Amino acid sequence: MTVTDMFRLDGRVAVVTGASSGLGVAFAQGLAEAGADLALGARRVEKMADTAALVEAAGRRALTVATDVADPEACSNLVALAMEEFGRVDILINNAGIGTAVPATRETPEQFREVIDVNLNGCYWMAQACGRVMLPGSSIINISSVLGLTTAGLPQAAYAASKAGLIGLTRDLAQQWTGRKGIRVNAIAPGFFTSEMTDSYPPGYLESQGARIPVGRKGDPAELAATAVFLASDAAGYITGQTLAVDGGMTIT
Repeated sequence: MTVTDMFRLDGRVAVVTGASSGLGVAFAQGLAEAGADLALGARRVEKMADTAALVEAAGRRALTVATDVADPEACSNLVALAMEEFGRVDILINNAGIGTAVPATRETPEQFREVIDVNLNGCYWMAQACGRVMLPGSSIINISSVLGLTTAGLPQAAYAASKAGLIGLTRDLAQQWTGRKGIRVNAIAPGFFTSEMTDSYPPGYLESQGARIPVGRKGDPAELAATAVFLASDAAGYITGQTLAVDGGMTIT
């Protein structure tokens, strides 16, 4: 196997949550281009048709399943249908997430719990469902955030807490599963990438954060997808329990 061969995902099956828009679409397309078939999960089923078309345009198969990751049964159903369709699950991209920007003194218990339930609990239910069927050599990639590592000038207590918790979850699952099951578990902490979440930021906010990014720009979703392909592949076979910040250097400033 050559070094370039190590980055290929031919014959593997990946599950991507939050696959109806934004970064979830980029992850799905990147994994398909690297050779993987895709099981796509999201609440907005109609929007996943476009993602499935991108997967199929890359010559791979796609399955779409209505999935609310806050519901453990929905997570188990997504994995069961992936196993029924493809016979295996090798990769999980835990991408589904939501955010709020509510000042801490005004955030309601319901608002806080909803973010935690999707961003943290949902990732656990998906990892749990996949961990039950994955074979040695599989890879789980949790999509955290730089806001799990630093602050960025917005009131995002629930979001930051969920993403920091996901980093801790990543370490623990890696400790539990890498040696015993052969499943590597890592996290990516993206900086600012174009998505539905960044579209909702206040006018001028992204520009105000520009000085904190040594690279001097927002990230390209394809760069994030390439990082996921790397962590999912044999090229990252000696990496587990780690959080990789893909943030243009924001967390070093």
